[in-house]
Amino acid sequence: MKRREWIIPSILGLVLVISLVWGYNENVAKNEYRTSLTNHYQRLYFDTRKHVENVQVSLSKALLSQSREQNVLLLSQIMNEAYFAQDKLAQIPVSHSDISKTQKFLTQAADYSYSLIQSHLNGKDLTNKQRENLINLQKNSAAFNSEFAKLQDKIAENDFAGKRTSTRQQRKIDEANQKTFQTSIINLEKTMGKTPTLIYDGPFSEQVMNKKPKGLGDKKITSKQGEKTATKFLGYKKVSKIEPFEEGEDIDTTAKIPSYTYKITPENTTKDRASYIGVSKTGGKVVWMANARSVGKNKLNMEQGQDRALKFLEEKGYKNMEPNYSLRYDNIGIYNFAYKEDKVTIYPDLVKVKVALDNGEIVGFDAATYLVNHQDRTIPAKVKLTEDEARKKVKVDFDIDSIRLAMIPKGKGEVLCYEFKGKYKDSDFIVYINAENGNEEEILQIIKDENGVLTF
Repeated sequence: MKRREWIIPSILGLVLVISLVWGYNENVAKNEYRTSLTNHYQRLYFDTRKHVENVQVSLSKALLSQSREQNVLLLSQIMNEAYFAQDKLAQIPVSHSDISKTQKFLTQAADYSYSLIQSHLNGKDLTNKQRENLINLQKNSAAFNSEFAKLQDKIAENDFAGKRTSTRQQRKIDEANQKTFQTSIINLEKTMGKTPTLIYDGPFSEQVMNKKPKGLGDKKITSKQGEKTATKFLGYKKVSKIEPFEEGEDIDTTAKIPSYTYKITPENTTKDRASYIGVSKTGGKVVWMANARSVGKNKLNMEQGQDRALKFLEEKGYKNMEPNYSLRYDNIGIYNFAYKEDKVTIYPDLVKVKVALDNGEIVGFDAATYLVNHQDRTIPAKVKLTEDEARKKVKVDFDIDSIRLAMIPKGKGEVLCYEFKGKYKDSDFIVYINAENGNEEEILQIIKDENGVLTF
């Protein structure tokens, strides 16, 4: 009896100590996670602003320069910095429609720069209209930086980390931060929405971006139907709560694919693990999905991540998808897949998938490009140029590894080409020769490193 008298209290005391230690460790881990997530977003804000500042500076130099050669270098810098800014902006946890005008500005800045580079390489100087377009882009990049600086200041002032607060206080801080963040993003969108229309022939020109999506059909759906589609896409067992994410007069209704957007919270998790998803109002297709959770140490390599992404696409009904280019960023594998039809790679039908390399979870999906371009195509059984005739259009000492037919975007349409992959002076390149007239349509350099495979 005496032994029981001291054993039971000892056990209870030990359980209490273990519980206290566990609770303390959980609280420390939660604070560390919140701090890590905040630092990650702060870095994204800083990097985005820095890239757009570089765009602004290079635009100013291009307006001053009278040399075509110098302008080609400056325009190349503008194009790259705009792409980098867009990539960083896309990783900030906001819905697509909240930043659609800003993304369009960055995309068109890159695309317009590329079109001017082609013009210079053809021996043409800038016209007055082209200079006017550059002036407008320069003004809007300055406006972007001004608004983005205000957003950064508000984030710093409102303590987005909230490390030393109670649960109730933290909830209030989160709500205030969300309101501040959304208001700032809307102000930024209003500013970027004033960008004048750029008239030029490019894949991201106004007339091309505003074309009617071809892969949706005509059936209209309700928001409730969209909720069912979003829930099914993520899996019924993973959805505890689903709610509309955006309402109000400031929502952009001119987006390339107008969509219902939802915030989805899974069971037994925190709001930081919530996913956001967009379902097209016409056709009821999932256009995009994002989960901005913090990703832990890699347990999968890039090849395993690609296999997981391809399996995910097949499960969602995307058949005949071919892996192309990939990039590893912050322990996330980002993979591009192109549709393949009759042994022809259709690059306009592109889907992007993001895989968390800590556990293989799909944390990002973007099918907007695919849904805009996918259609029933008539691919000719026989093209005008033979493979040998097209080969003669490529540099003689280009060491070719593979040849195939591919459809690539050009201006408002698409062009069927022979795709030549190979090496030139120890570097990897892709050369596209028009299969109808033999024109050299595009040259891309392939960059391979430990983080993936990209083309430039």
